[in-house]
Amino acid sequence: MRTWAVVSAAVAPVALIGGWSLAQSQQPPGYDQISQTISALAARDAADRWIMTTGLFLLGACHLVTAAGLTEAGRWGRAFLALGGAGTIAVASLPQPATGHVQAAGIGFVALAIWPALARVPELAVRMAATAVLLALLGWFASQLGGGAQLGLTERILAGAQALWPLAVALRLLAINRPRGHGAPR
Repeated sequence: MRTWAVVSAAVAPVALIGGWSLAQSQQPPGYDQISQTISALAARDAADRWIMTTGLFLLGACHLVTAAGLTEAGRWGRAFLALGGAGTIAVASLPQPATGHVQAAGIGFVALAIWPALARVPELAVRMAATAVLLALLGWFASQLGGGAQLGLTERILAGAQALWPLAVALRLLAINRPRGHGAPR
């Protein structure tokens, strides 16, 4: 694992959560973070849409950089993390109601939900549990797409979890690969 992969994995959730927090604060009264999506903060008619657009672009770029540096994750794990990053960049580039926005978001969310299972790290049971949780969150989000009152909440929980998992993997690898000190008390 490259050290810079840890940095990019740490920046990813900051870009996402910081982006939506700052963008929400700039919206006119009436914006509801529980029912309205993150994409609404970057939509063509959103106030200061550049904030969330930048946050999404940075998030996607961080996933691409992290995928490049997490060599232990294997080809397929890295490919799906990178695909999730590319999908996120496409979402940032295609603000609502642009054609392709929903498809790009779908590709990004699905790729980021299944990449842990395809990665070679950490342990198999942990990877499968992470994928199960991310797929359950994706299912909860999908259940809200037809006008559910918690659409924004479910998206934030799903996206936040997907942004944090690469950091968890990178920190785990860092802990495993950290040299042990000599002469430590027994």
